[in-house]
Amino acid sequence: MQASGLTARALFCRRGDRPLFGGLDLWLERGAALHLVGPNGIGKTSLLQILAGLRRPDRAVSPDGARETRGSIHWTGTVGLLDERPALDPDLPLGKALGFWSRLDRAQPALDAVGLARIAEVPVRYLSTGQRKRAGWARLLAQGCDHWLLDEPFNGLDSDSRAIVEDLMRQRREGGGVLVIASHQPFAGEAIEPLDLRDHPW
Repeated sequence: MQASGLTARALFCRRGDRPLFGGLDLWLERGAALHLVGPNGIGKTSLLQILAGLRRPDRAVSPDGARETRGSIHWTGTVGLLDERPALDPDLPLGKALGFWSRLDRAQPALDAVGLARIAEVPVRYLSTGQRKRAGWARLLAQGCDHWLLDEPFNGLDSDSRAIVEDLMRQRREGGGVLVIASHQPFAGEAIEPLDLRDHPW
């Protein structure tokens, strides 16, 4: 049996008073990829935030009704999140904005890997949607995390840029990384397991 990269048990999530999903268990071996599917508002982004440790799973009553329980998450290795907020200073040139995070991560900016080296001096506020997405990818790469959580990783990308990031995803899996991907778009890749959160009602 392959070693687990992610083990999660009894995850429940609500938005305000509205339950989104519940009783969700995940076991993903190293190199596995999970594709979160379903309509907007079903809880895909919330699940990524829970798996990233940015929000806690909601409490739920145990099956015997005797107590409230909260789910658990265990990663074997480090995990990084790519979402719609790259957290880059809009007034700084792209290279310097990424350099701020690279100094914290003690890594070199990964501009070359996503084809952005030629616009390193362009202020972030002037970047297109696709360039901002690739800047988010550059920041994720510089973190050097073992596993990736990807929220709409292809938004704004043209076909060439998409091919670059799909190759990065393939390499991460080949290196033993787990990918959990929320995307409305189909994408290339072998043995990608779909998960529709509508199949896990609270």
